Amino acid sequence: MTEQNKIGQNKTGHNEDDMVPTDALADGDDGSQAPEFSDDAPGFDVLADADADNDVATDGSYKVLARKYRPRNFDDLIGQEAMVQTLTNAFDSGRIAHGFMLTGVRGVGKTTTARILARALNYQTETMNAPSMGLAEDGVHCAAIMDGTHVDVIEMDAASRTGIGDIREIIDNVRYTPSAARFKVYIIDEVHMLSKAAFNGLLKTLEEPPEHVKFIFATTEIRQVPVTVLSRCQRFDLRRLTLDDTQTLLSRTCASENVALPEEALKLIARAADGSARDALSLLDRALAHIDPDGSGAVDEATMRGLLGLADRGRIFDLFDLVMAGQVSEALAEFEAQYVMGADPAVILADMAELTHWLTRLKFVPAAQEDIAFSAQLRARGVAAAETLSTRILSRVWQVLLAGTDEVARAGNARAAAEMVLIRLAHLADMPSPEELIKQYDAAPPAPASGPTSGASSAAPSAAPSGASSPNGSGAPLSSNSSSGPSSGASSPVAMTQPQSQVDAQAQAGPVLQNFQAVVDMIAQKRDIGLKHALENGVHLVSFEAAAGNRAGRIELRLAEGQDNVAQELTRKLRDWTGQSWVVSLSKEQGAATIGAVKQSAADRREEAALKDPFIKSALAAFPDAEIIAISDFDAGLDAVADDGETPLDDGDAANADADA
Repeated sequence: MTEQNKIGQNKTGHNEDDMVPTDALADGDDGSQAPEFSDDAPGFDVLADADADNDVATDGSYKVLARKYRPRNFDDLIGQEAMVQTLTNAFDSGRIAHGFMLTGVRGVGKTTTARILARALNYQTETMNAPSMGLAEDGVHCAAIMDGTHVDVIEMDAASRTGIGDIREIIDNVRYTPSAARFKVYIIDEVHMLSKAAFNGLLKTLEEPPEHVKFIFATTEIRQVPVTVLSRCQRFDLRRLTLDDTQTLLSRTCASENVALPEEALKLIARAADGSARDALSLLDRALAHIDPDGSGAVDEATMRGLLGLADRGRIFDLFDLVMAGQVSEALAEFEAQYVMGADPAVILADMAELTHWLTRLKFVPAAQEDIAFSAQLRARGVAAAETLSTRILSRVWQVLLAGTDEVARAGNARAAAEMVLIRLAHLADMPSPEELIKQYDAAPPAPASGPTSGASSAAPSAAPSGASSPNGSGAPLSSNSSSGPSSGASSPVAMTQPQSQVDAQAQAGPVLQNFQAVVDMIAQKRDIGLKHALENGVHLVSFEAAAGNRAGRIELRLAEGQDNVAQELTRKLRDWTGQSWVVSLSKEQGAATIGAVKQSAADRREEAALKDPFIKSALAAFPDAEIIAISDFDAGLDAVADDGETPLDDGDAANADADA
């Protein structure tokens, strides 16, 4: 029994994986020569030749386009120029790794690239017998390798052979030299499916394999591959095909198949393929199957939208508009109509999320207006909707739909869960943000004062404590028995939601704090020396807003270097002492000088002015050992002191200087 049969994976009909179609297409069925295309675009210079018996037939021998136009050399690979360049340099310099890791999304060519790489490693012709990236001419082993039947190129599907026993077969057989080729190549597809024991069993062999052994791994889930395996391999990330590459591939495939499809239909296929060449050709197969043998049933844009499931985007847009308008009954009726027609509730929400994403992109990406997934009418409709809806609303809709899709997937009744999401979305779509609510709360004027009315005395507390400033900011105290609310007796929403302890505190008389100095003075009266010292010498005032009625007072401070945070303590004590709400926050802005620094500066100015006074000068001259201990009531005389210090102080307003001899 050969080694290939022992592994049990190299046999005809093996499940084909990632394939990147090629550029040069087969001749037509009628013997006509396929059109020739420009060689300027990389990856499209040569499409693999299709065998004659692969053409359309009635005996079941038809081979799908994804297999028919599978690449056979590196020149046929589309969009993988970086990988091809790296491998070319490695082969030219002889720096060929013993392990390769190919990763990427489905349909970009991982398995196909692995076979082409195995072909390059074992390349042998009549004139060349060395590893080579130039595979224009088929070598001795090329056909068997590309068909997956070569005895020395062993393919293993890790999705079905995940255990340590399967890896042990590889470990036992790597010691034997190749039967015919230069290297024994092991291709392990979906390698992330191997068990932990299988990975651990492979590590030693993968790190130090025999010279005649090469490993090529392919996976779509690179994050599930252990780092110990990745560090032993040369990794290549195969990128998605661009829309232009995919559309060009489809156009040339259609030309080779002697069929014509509208450009808009090909654009829709390219977008639906999402960067996968195999998906693109599979969708093209479906479109060509729609065409009757007699030539009828042409595939236009509308037909392609129906084939791809894009025909109901207009109704999704209708449902989206109803939800955004808050028309819950109409939105639920539209949702039920789509559900009756067979639409999956989760798919409906997913389509609404995709629509939300597109509308958001329209605000920032002008090219999004050319999205071929939407008809011209829907694109114009989307531009108008994007101008109407703000980014804030669209972001909130996206979050609700994202969470709602998961809820529907987990719910026992998907329809009921989807309807609840739509109801929630209709109520939240245009709700003000928390920032706007705070601004509205701060900007709201205090409720008008009025006497207590029947039925409201127990629910509507006093709007402001005794001594609070009037709404006009004049500072006149309000009556202590005043209450907020209209004459009908209904209290304001803010007052109704206040805790009882806060209501009781507001009912008590409290001091009126119109500025930061008043706060410091009140703390001094409360004999809180530590907090007073911190506010005088450890904080810089950035902004101050006095409390008025139901509006909380706001103090914004910057802590001096080395000062502990006193914001929470100050907030609590102001609330307890004043019976009003206060918000004390910290800022990084410069703010004003500390109160202590201001006082020190004023004292320095007083002493400097005193030293310039002629009377003080005479006293200090008469008593050389005297010094100024304190200066009191000197402010009135500061303006009278000239810069040169020669203007005498008025006797009535002069400062009294206490001197010790």
